[in-house]
Amino acid sequence: MSQATLRLRPDADGLSRATKLLSNGALVAFPTETVYGLGADARQGEAVAAIYEAKGRPSFNPLIVHLADVAAARTLVEWSPQADILARAFWPGPLTLVLPLRADHGLSSLVTAGLPTVGLRVPAHPAAHALLARFGGPVAAPSANPSGRISPTTADHVLAGLDGRIAAVLDDGPCTVGLESTIIGFDGPHAVLLREGGLPPEPIEAALGAPLLQPADTTITAPGQMSSHYAPRGAVRLDATVARAGELMLGFGAVKGDLSLSESGDLVEAAANLFGHLHRLDALGGPIAVAPVPMTGLGRAINDRLRRAAAPRD
Repeated sequence: MSQATLRLRPDADGLSRATKLLSNGALVAFPTETVYGLGADARQGEAVAAIYEAKGRPSFNPLIVHLADVAAARTLVEWSPQADILARAFWPGPLTLVLPLRADHGLSSLVTAGLPTVGLRVPAHPAAHALLARFGGPVAAPSANPSGRISPTTADHVLAGLDGRIAAVLDDGPCTVGLESTIIGFDGPHAVLLREGGLPPEPIEAALGAPLLQPADTTITAPGQMSSHYAPRGAVRLDATVARAGELMLGFGAVKGDLSLSESGDLVEAAANLFGHLHRLDALGGPIAVAPVPMTGLGRAINDRLRRAAAPRD
């Protein structure tokens, strides 16, 4: 059902209205340091189902639950020493931990897509933290965009894809990190890198004092693992040094383009610009050629998103 989507300010009135909407089972998009999330009360099955409907999201793709603090996270899952190390080091921040559910977790089964685990995150964005603290409960929040499309890093991006499908968007300007969270799961005492993201692997490995493992199979156990994802309407060609006829060029470093992720080759700047620049080029229509991005630090997460954007569509 179409509805008028409100644009709320991150002030006391806007936060109060957003909290009331969430409590009533409505969908509210809100900023995090990574991307804008599409939030619903994770305990209300109908509210969570509305996320899938608004996004056109496959129901086998689980959702991340956002919380105000570590104490709230521990009420939902079986906590572990490794999780405690990472939470102390990187929460609040762009890190999601996938952990076994407690028997009394109270979350809708739609959040986990039937899995015995759930991904949890404590975001660092002030508006997100203020909203979660006011709401006082778990908020399921995938990226606030139609499923498989470019992730939103501004409220305008959210409205371009979901206007009329959600109750409100809390507008607090552009996201600073611009890439979704890094997702870590656990195989016994060993940490497993389920998705590259806004926190590079190196500091995680340093905190744990051990290397991260790679997933043992291709089963979807966390968000962002589908092969085709983050996709513009047109085709995407990677590792291009010049544009072909009819292509728009997304540059990086010495490779110039219609837009550049970072003319100086700064990977932090490139990560922050990635989805916004893809949105701008996508709006112009036509295929997109993308310059090579090095596979170091945040470059691994950037290349992961680009590979999924360029993957064949079903």
